[in-house]
Amino acid sequence: MENFLNTLKKLRIVDYIIIIGIILAAIVGFCTMKGARSTASKSIDAVSQISFDVVMRGITYTGSELPIKANETTFISIRNVPYSDLKITNVKAERRKIVLPVLNTRNTKTVIVVEDVSQPNVYDAVVTLTDTAKITKDGAVVGGNKIKIGLPITLEGADYRLNGTVSNIQLINGAEEVAKDQQLSAVENVQ
Repeated sequence: MENFLNTLKKLRIVDYIIIIGIILAAIVGFCTMKGARSTASKSIDAVSQISFDVVMRGITYTGSELPIKANETTFISIRNVPYSDLKITNVKAERRKIVLPVLNTRNTKTVIVVEDVSQPNVYDAVVTLTDTAKITKDGAVVGGNKIKIGLPITLEGADYRLNGTVSNIQLINGAEEVAKDQQLSAVENVQ
């Protein structure tokens, strides 16, 4: 017993802090293992295919067709962090448009939409991409990033690097079925 007390007297404050830290880490590990504390891997509800639209405004291109084409792949960076090659499922690109009022009508609220001749090489495009995402209670997670409307994304191909933002997110088949199965199993567990 005297040996133990002598050892305690030799310990400094830093040693006590380290011992307390080890004990706290053991308690947190035990609680996580027993399920009292949830980790990120447990919060994943499903894994599903998603499609999301990336809107790119003001693309300046002088060629005849945009280099982004459907059924090809493009490399994306999410928040300037490289992610992966994704499949392009759809591309909609139009020349920049302007709204002009029609002056020779009785109704003063009549307008027409025409191509902007002052910017003949400027396009607005919507590119639809697909990927496998982890579905959580906070939304879809792709590459460790939550895919939400307004998220900045860079598309990069052999001859282009374009910036855009996410404007639409949709689950593609299967995720609804997984969610329904989970709801049914939760109801069965309650009964």
